[in-house]
Amino acid sequence: MIKKIVSPKNVLLLTILICSSLLSSAQSGTTDKATKLNELQQKFVDLRFGMFIHYNIPTYANADWPDPDASPKLFNPKKLNADQWAKAAKSANMSYGCLTTKHHSGFCIWDTKSTDYNVMNSSYGKDIVKQFTDAFRANGLKVMLYYSILDTHHKLRPNQITPKHIDMIRQQITELLTRYGKIEALIIDGWDAPWSRISYDDVPFEDIYTLIKTLQPDCLVMDLNGAKYPAEGLYYTDIKTYEMGAGQRMSKDSKVMPSLACLPINTSWFWKTDFPEVPVRKPQEIVENLIKPLNVASCNFILNVAPNRDGLIDDNAVQSLKEVGKLWKNEGPVAILPPLALPVISSNLAINQAANSSWSDDMDIMDFANDDNYKSSWKSSKSVEEPWYEVDFVKEKDINMIVVAEQKSNIDTYVLEYWNGAAWKKVFEGTNEDRIKIHRFDRIWTSKVRMRISHSKEVASIAEFQVFNERRS
Repeated sequence: MIKKIVSPKNVLLLTILICSSLLSSAQSGTTDKATKLNELQQKFVDLRFGMFIHYNIPTYANADWPDPDASPKLFNPKKLNADQWAKAAKSANMSYGCLTTKHHSGFCIWDTKSTDYNVMNSSYGKDIVKQFTDAFRANGLKVMLYYSILDTHHKLRPNQITPKHIDMIRQQITELLTRYGKIEALIIDGWDAPWSRISYDDVPFEDIYTLIKTLQPDCLVMDLNGAKYPAEGLYYTDIKTYEMGAGQRMSKDSKVMPSLACLPINTSWFWKTDFPEVPVRKPQEIVENLIKPLNVASCNFILNVAPNRDGLIDDNAVQSLKEVGKLWKNEGPVAILPPLALPVISSNLAINQAANSSWSDDMDIMDFANDDNYKSSWKSSKSVEEPWYEVDFVKEKDINMIVVAEQKSNIDTYVLEYWNGAAWKKVFEGTNEDRIKIHRFDRIWTSKVRMRISHSKEVASIAEFQVFNERRS
């Protein structure tokens, strides 16, 4: 019998082929989903301009955050006319509307079976979500809904979240996505924000995201979390979001991403008693300083217009919208977006796990690359020729994605490896100059993962080294 001798060169080639097959298998399973999502993202930015409608029990309290135990009887519009809202949007050449179905104080303005704290027990007693969706569709406008995770009435807030709260969220979202026809997008708020302090683990993001996509596969999920995450990565959202009134702005130097920016036409989100007299945002400013420059950056602009206590938009806002419509027309699709990977939606397993590295700067040690803070970084010592960074789980975990986030694009050639109990195995070797480096692969079991950096433009540094076990169908 003649033994076939395998050369070291062939062993290396075989190893590379195995690693490539790991990646290609996972990538083939996500490419179709990414392509479909890219199409939806493009359609969204092509809408260009829409109406946000903050209308809920805060309207009757002269405060954006009213007493969470305020009586439902306060909610009592005398002349509510959703068709007036839709026609006002149409006059400004808007393409869609988005209504606050539940804000932070937990009052639901649809006929929900999840709680008694809803519009059916108010002085008004009619389903407003239905009136909104019917009126906007009748006027040729698309429909989106806003939903708050933070819910102070039901005590769905930090350190008090229970399985019943999760069940309520699931029931309410199911009602909203099964009773009112096609919903283009669900804009979610009060989640993973510094002021809500409800993390994506407290209320599991992947579970809720999967529910939404199961109920309506084409419904975009937009979480208003733009402040924390890097501009070039889709973390926990299908669309990057910017609340401009909170100082959130797109960087002119960042990669083009499908985005949403929002501001109110008035001085705050919900109607206040002085709104009829206080000047609204000027039409020229809305068009020249907001819609046009944002659209050029593949950003859809949503302007909030708050109905008053009668359920009507004030005359000064109506007139301003008419003037906007004279100054601006939707000229059709914006520039084509670059292909984008699916968003990160799973829990980061690497946060605060034991970390090791080659010699680093004294004040920028390894712990800074898995502290869930994108403004801090591990930074290699200049004297290290081949720096490396490692996360040690101690016990084996199953994983299928690694993401490396940098504060600026710097590392360009590297190897990603996992420990199989006996040796290091590669999941990636090559060049990737993206600031947010996303690597998906077939599920593996490992206790340690590491990055070996072959080349970087400047001293190597990592803002966040992230590891995930992503749910895949």
